[in-house]
Amino acid sequence: MTQPILTPTLFDNGIWRGILQTDTEPSIEVRYLDQVLDDVRVSATNGGWEITVPVPLAAISEGVHCFVIADTATSQKLGDFTIIAGDPAADDLRSEVALLRAELDMLKRAFRRSQASTD
Repeated sequence: MTQPILTPTLFDNGIWRGILQTDTEPSIEVRYLDQVLDDVRVSATNGGWEITVPVPLAAISEGVHCFVIADTATSQKLGDFTIIAGDPAADDLRSEVALLRAELDMLKRAFRRSQASTD
């Protein structure tokens, strides 16, 4: 099995889209503020699977908003995207810190699941 590759293709009118190249139909989740988003769609397309993520209105506001896309079967991070609104700042590290927090939360959940399964 080859490593899945997620390529962003478009972000327009509050909808983020990307193409996931993988051998089988993916089972994915998209997290924002440690909550799984509803209405994420996966559909077959030439060259893989199109992932469609409707961005919640709350994320289209002042600040840095990070989204993490993961495979639910393996808890592997497939990709991410960030929205920054408001006062733009050059070399702003807020998005990187928010992304690291989201990835750390994902790792904590995976670690807890693995520890629970060994008990």
